[in-house]
Amino acid sequence: MSNKDVAACIRAALDEYFKDLDGQPPHAVYDMVMGCVEKPMLEYVLHRAGGNQSKAAEILGLNRNTLRKKMQLYQIE
Repeated sequence: MSNKDVAACIRAALDEYFKDLDGQPPHAVYDMVMGCVEKPMLEYVLHRAGGNQSKAAEILGLNRNTLRKKMQLYQIE
């Protein structure tokens, strides 16, 4: 799947979200999207790295401490 395809999927999901609001004001869209994407991404990369946080942080382009904070935020062990 290309970046273009991923972007199209995200746009379609956001279109559906705003449609489902049925006139209600949106709230915390950024946090909602990041929560939907970031946790499974972190879990996937940690799994691919064999649970090695330093290796996962390198793959993600994050500092290891940042990864650990995100793991705590999402309650990832």
